[in-house]
Amino acid sequence: MDIQDQLHDQLSRRNFLGQASAGIGTMALASLLNPTTLFGGTGSSDNPAVGKPHFAPKVKRVIYLFQSGAPSQLELFDYKPKLEAMWGQDLPESVRKGQRLTGMTAGQSKFPLAASKYKFAKYGPGQMTISELLPHTARMAGDLSFIRSMHTEAINHDPAVTFFQTGNQQAGRPSFGSWISYGLGSDNQNLPAFVVLLSKGRNGDQPLYAKLWSNGFLSSVHQGVVFRSGPDPVYYLNNPPGIDKASRRRMLDYLTKLHQEQFKHVLDPEINNRMAQYEMAYRMQTSVPETLDISKEPDYIFDMYGPDSRKPGTFAANCLLARKLVEKDVKFVQLYHQGWDQHGNLPNDIKIQTKSVDQPSAALIADLKQRGLLDDTLVIWGGEFGRGAYSQGKLTRDNYGRDHHPRAFTIWMAGAGVKKGVVYGETDDFGYNVIKDPVHVHDFQATVLHLMGIDHEKLTFKSQGRRYRLTDVHGKVIKPLLA
Repeated sequence: MDIQDQLHDQLSRRNFLGQASAGIGTMALASLLNPTTLFGGTGSSDNPAVGKPHFAPKVKRVIYLFQSGAPSQLELFDYKPKLEAMWGQDLPESVRKGQRLTGMTAGQSKFPLAASKYKFAKYGPGQMTISELLPHTARMAGDLSFIRSMHTEAINHDPAVTFFQTGNQQAGRPSFGSWISYGLGSDNQNLPAFVVLLSKGRNGDQPLYAKLWSNGFLSSVHQGVVFRSGPDPVYYLNNPPGIDKASRRRMLDYLTKLHQEQFKHVLDPEINNRMAQYEMAYRMQTSVPETLDISKEPDYIFDMYGPDSRKPGTFAANCLLARKLVEKDVKFVQLYHQGWDQHGNLPNDIKIQTKSVDQPSAALIADLKQRGLLDDTLVIWGGEFGRGAYSQGKLTRDNYGRDHHPRAFTIWMAGAGVKKGVVYGETDDFGYNVIKDPVHVHDFQATVLHLMGIDHEKLTFKSQGRRYRLTDVHGKVIKPLLA
């Protein structure tokens, strides 16, 4: 029996490649190639600078701690004593200015102002106001850079998250990490340039979709790879029963010959991309289990990140994995943490939610700092929009909810390239409108790209006759934030 017959008998295409019958096809192994080598696929790049920075970068890697569901800035970072002074009074129309509302509060006849139940104090050299809900984050205030004047165009979760991650409210564009992979390539031949980790603070929150880490019209090698908790972190990476490493190597060698012949006839660059992904998957069989193994971490590290860090799939465990991934020079690590959509019962639910993220977020900064990694790593923390100053539903001193608010909210950054212990931007007395130094989503994206040595106006990809970029035709670098 020749090798082709052996392969036919021993392997099903679903087991080895995870093909369409399993619902994911070769996309399950996307972004497993060094992206500096190939830029084929739908559309074409006419950018000769792809694969290297436009100028000297201050940031080599990004860890983006995305808080899905939209944390309330009024409970966490943006203290407004005016809300206490006017508790229960209607939001002045001169403040609201006819802003559109979601269907969840549009029917309310009154919009009673709700002050935060929680206390605030000032921390760090910049006297940053931080809630009692975030004691660990508060201790790291001297390393943080707050943007209190973020604003966005989307008022509902799905388009708002998509806007932050792809620069457009509609699906189909490449994600933030995919643009980084496309623009800068990979520094590790055995791991993807773009890795995604998922966690939940509580059940029943807004869903997340693969479009958020999609490569869009870029080559499939730039798609984010989801690392899951458990024994099989990447689907179809392990060998199926009866196949050892030597057999897999023989199959790959034979498959390469077949694909090389096919490429000669059709000249489709995705053929080469696919083979590069298979080769990377072969190397990842060793690199992924080694990287995701936290069993050798000392007890003091687990104590630093908190008790949940020993539980796979939690935010704390994923923060620890993010540190291990950037140690291996993964360019872009995206954590999504669900549970922040608090339209009702906010005081109780946000207390639960902050408990799951406060200690590990602060520990990540401290851990990177003690290893010297914070000098060239940027950490980002924030959601898709903010929360309104008025109560959704019935308001009491102990209970209230807050609806979506795109006009003003807070995110923070820490690490390479940004000033420490500073607050940029300001909102009005109600935390409702930005009154100083507004930062649009595209401005934020342009600034992060700049820190990585990329001119956001030059990182383009031509698809269907038009040149696209992450910031579309907008965005400016927020230079006062830069160190």
